[in-house]
Amino acid sequence: MAMGVLDYLAGEERWLYPGFLAMYAAIYCVGHAALFRRWARPLRLDGASCLISLAHGTPAAVAAAGAILAQPPRARGFAAPNSRLQDHVLDYSVAYFTMDLLHYLAFLPGDVLFIAHHLATLFVFVTCRYLVRHGAYALLVLLVLAEVTSLLQNVWTLAGIWRAEKPAAARVYRALSPPFYFLYTLVRGVAGPLFFLKMSLFYLSGQAVDVIPWWVRISWIVVVGTAITVSNLWIWNLWKELFRERKQSAAKKSK
Repeated sequence: MAMGVLDYLAGEERWLYPGFLAMYAAIYCVGHAALFRRWARPLRLDGASCLISLAHGTPAAVAAAGAILAQPPRARGFAAPNSRLQDHVLDYSVAYFTMDLLHYLAFLPGDVLFIAHHLATLFVFVTCRYLVRHGAYALLVLLVLAEVTSLLQNVWTLAGIWRAEKPAAARVYRALSPPFYFLYTLVRGVAGPLFFLKMSLFYLSGQAVDVIPWWVRISWIVVVGTAITVSNLWIWNLWKELFRERKQSAAKKSK
């Protein structure tokens, strides 16, 4: 089924961003008006945001991987021109980040970190998709690495929202925390930095000067490097909290 969708997208010449944005808006509204309507307003907002993240994460990772593999090896380069399929995948993600950014601007304007993250991500994707039209390979590899943990993270997040009120949610949260933290650390703390280093060395070498301006390449390096650093600080703090809770629990049992 996934291959059929990718084959369809590869042959589609229309601009799909408006349709993708409308899809995310519809999913968001369904979350607010139906799925989470009985939740308190703060929880409903978090739930609706998680819902569109679920609709984006795994499909985006699969589509990005498919768009990379659909290209012959010689076209999988940091300065290679974007294929039509790669452009559609970028639009799929641009639509998601647009919708989630609107969510934060409308309801959570004080969450500066998430707003800055979404603006920076949109800048990278939009410049690749619409300005330079090269370099999608690098960004799609990073998209795969970023979203491969999406399903687990969103289930973990939803369980975390309810853990204070629902014992079952608390059990799910505790059970998912170690495997989620491990996978996230492996992807964001090991694979991501290694690929980022390879990408940065290529762009700083000047090999893409004819197709991607310096200011675009440098801005991509700064944005991606900052995102990886913030992600690793976040997961490090979660590990510390987990070990602190385990230590406190062990201390209570020993009394």
